[in-house]
Amino acid sequence: MNSLNAAHSDSLVKDIVLLVVRVFIGFAMLSHGFPKLQMLIEGGKPEFFDFLGMGPQISLGLTVFAEFACSILLILGLFSRVALGFLIFTMAVAGFIVHSSDPFEKQEMSLIYLAVYLMLMVFGVGKISVDHMIEKRKRASDW
Repeated sequence: MNSLNAAHSDSLVKDIVLLVVRVFIGFAMLSHGFPKLQMLIEGGKPEFFDFLGMGPQISLGLTVFAEFACSILLILGLFSRVALGFLIFTMAVAGFIVHSSDPFEKQEMSLIYLAVYLMLMVFGVGKISVDHMIEKRKRASDW
């Protein structure tokens, strides 16, 4: 009986750690996305890296979507894998393209975010998430 309680306890600890990491990294990324959102709302011609060749305005909009909207989804644990896909792509572009010629100190932050997002993509966001509640409800409705 103890082994069952230990397994449940380990699972709970894992889910709590995933929640803490997800919420922390989500709010940390919001602090990067919010100033870009303000820049986008202000209008005008932004000075922003054009990584798709579609203009700095569209690149800024896509970055805001990833860093701001997808971070909110990640915090909630809603559509997590899709949100993480956008965040992984954005951090890969930031780390390997935008800051490719910069010293490592400049690349480091985007690469750390990338590593955490990859970890969450592989291990999932845990049971303390809206995604898990939706999945649990779907399973309960299936006979």
